[in-house]
Amino acid sequence: MDIQNQQTVKRKKSFFQNETGLMWQSKPFLYTAGIVLLLALPLLIKNSYTLHILILSLLFAVLALSWNLLVGYAGIFSFGHHAFFGLGAYVSALGSMKLGISPWLGLVLGGLAAALAGLVVSLPVLRLRAAPYIAIVTLAFAEIIKLVASNLVDLTRGELGLNGIESFDKIGPISFTLAHRENSYYLILLIMLLTVFVIYKIMKGPTGFALKAIRESQDAAESLGVNVTRYKLFAFVVSSCLAGVAGSFYAHYIHTLTPTSVMNIDVMMQILVITLIGGLGTMIGPIVGSMVLVIGLEYMRFLGDYRMLIYGALLVVVILFLPEGFMRKLFPKAKEL
Repeated sequence: MDIQNQQTVKRKKSFFQNETGLMWQSKPFLYTAGIVLLLALPLLIKNSYTLHILILSLLFAVLALSWNLLVGYAGIFSFGHHAFFGLGAYVSALGSMKLGISPWLGLVLGGLAAALAGLVVSLPVLRLRAAPYIAIVTLAFAEIIKLVASNLVDLTRGELGLNGIESFDKIGPISFTLAHRENSYYLILLIMLLTVFVIYKIMKGPTGFALKAIRESQDAAESLGVNVTRYKLFAFVVSSCLAGVAGSFYAHYIHTLTPTSVMNIDVMMQILVITLIGGLGTMIGPIVGSMVLVIGLEYMRFLGDYRMLIYGALLVVVILFLPEGFMRKLFPKAKEL
């Protein structure tokens, strides 16, 4: 009887541990806990500078999520994603300053302009199958866009920059000026959550299965009847659109715009590192990676030039020892977070 009782207790204990572990690593639990935490942060943090860093973290999370749709889910190695970010920023800012268009409409126009540019670029680029060629061509495209923005001085003022870009219009008593950063925080949080929702719906539907098939093997996907070109175009356009919306928000939040600030290769490298740290092909990974990298780099400024040394060392460590990113390592039971 004692042996039977011990076995029963052991089974119950094992069951409890397994259930607890599964709950801790389940996607609903992680999503809910993450959303609650993000919603509560402005209530807990009263420092304006810290809130500004959190806003930039969420902004780069949107960029990393949109790039992850291309690379992590569709296997399209584009290195020109920052061009769509900058294009969305300039279209929205110039529309507001030159034509008097509302910044709210600018969010839509910035996304549409980036999506259109993504469509135009992807038509010839996606005929290439080798990842290095796609990376080089998209990087060259981004550099061309940056040079055009720098040299159209009459329109963009070049590296002198656009200054005094209008903030988002008030919604009733809710203001989006720099004095009310918490409202800007909730706006970019909403954009990020909508980005996650859009990507989640895509990946859980037939389009998502097609993109994953293309990522694994384009030839095998074609043999199964998947229209590879059409699905790759779709992923490229959606990804570009999301980056353009992020750029539009950036323009009306920072109020100053230069080609270097939004179209430099540094922006692309930051997007890449964020996604690698969090984990390619995951939903939560780019968000966590953005929080770790943006906040970490900002609070290491006191290290001066050594900050970038640590930045490089972190990237090497991730590539060597965490090739699947932090999220897959920490939560191995939660598939495709």
